[in-house]
Amino acid sequence: MELTSWDKIETENLSDKITRKMMSGEHATVARIFLAKGAIVPRHSHASEQFSWIVSGALRFLFDDRELVVRAGEIVFIPSNEPHAAEALEDTVDMDFFSPRREDWITKNDAYLRR
Repeated sequence: MELTSWDKIETENLSDKITRKMMSGEHATVARIFLAKGAIVPRHSHASEQFSWIVSGALRFLFDDRELVVRAGEIVFIPSNEPHAAEALEDTVDMDFFSPRREDWITKNDAYLRR
């Protein structure tokens, strides 16, 4: 068991418009991501299932067959291996939950986000 607060977790500057704080357990990862208006998360996919809860702001998710705007208070589920991208329509705070955990994020092998 571990108790902490977001204030104590390291902030990773992934680009000039995206920062992330994250914590992982044995089987899952949770991340608090700030995306400034206009930030782009390039198209990618991963083995982890993903829940994205928009705390504030709005993200446009782009999938192969549709676009989906997710706003404050809404949650989207993205199945494993589903290609997707996102664009911040406003300054946005996003809570992402992944299972299994994001090994590429833990090892900092996530070049698609680091620009």
